[in-house]
Amino acid sequence: MSQQASPRGTFLRIAEMVKAQIEADPEMMELPSAADLMRDHNISRGVALRAFGVLQEGGFAEPVPGGRWRVVRSGTPTNRRPLEQRIADVIADEQLEVGAAFPSASVLAARFGVSRPTVTKALDKLEAAGVLASGGQGKVRTVRAVPTREERS
Repeated sequence: MSQQASPRGTFLRIAEMVKAQIEADPEMMELPSAADLMRDHNISRGVALRAFGVLQEGGFAEPVPGGRWRVVRSGTPTNRRPLEQRIADVIADEQLEVGAAFPSASVLAARFGVSRPTVTKALDKLEAAGVLASGGQGKVRTVRAVPTREERS
């Protein structure tokens, strides 16, 4: 059996290639998806996930909601608070008042770099907490209450 055909160690080689990409590109913030690795290197999903695990153990990457992975760089602050707390900060950051229209799930997904369904779940939690009011399907969400700093922390 040739070295290329053997699955043993393949995930380590893939992890080393991705690590080299991270080191070569200081602007790289997100790792390629598992599907991209599978297509580019002709590997299984399991091998791609094991490569991500090696990168995580080495401190080069961490998982983010939505099944993606982001690059971890030393000295770079990362906000690890739950998404609903970071979304609630939008109210204070943009100085929204009670009754003001809240940004859409699509806008928030782009802003926080997560999928729209992930944002929708976080918005549902804020609605349940009484921070946002839903206008129904296709309607704009509005601010119901401005959370105080103690409530957000």
